[in-house]
Amino acid sequence: MSVRVFLVEDMKQVQGVLADLLATLGDFRLVDVARTEAEAKLWLQENPGAWDLAIIDLVLDQGTGMAVIPGARDAVQAGGGNIVVFSDYASDGIRKHCLKLGADAVFLKSQTREFMDYCSELGGLAAATAS
Repeated sequence: MSVRVFLVEDMKQVQGVLADLLATLGDFRLVDVARTEAEAKLWLQENPGAWDLAIIDLVLDQGTGMAVIPGARDAVQAGGGNIVVFSDYASDGIRKHCLKLGADAVFLKSQTREFMDYCSELGGLAAATAS
């Protein structure tokens, strides 16, 4: 069973890198990408059970990923999955705030290895539950 990924990231280059990284981990499938806070919130409302992993950047073209986290948390309760913040701006204070808003994990973009390990673990759990 593939892990369905919803990506909230405004930079095309980062979108491509993340898609490539996830592909190296196994059965991850990008179901959609939102570049703004409004797009992300709308997609989450319209697709509550359509994703297993939301990867959210905090700084977007319009709005902030921080405002997307509560909507993603609401969607989890309706059948969504894990919420991961992956941003250049995840200081200790921001990390704590994101976790309080409902994120499951927060990584700096410089923590790519830790981020990949976390995603790989999720992929393994998804494969185990599908068996």
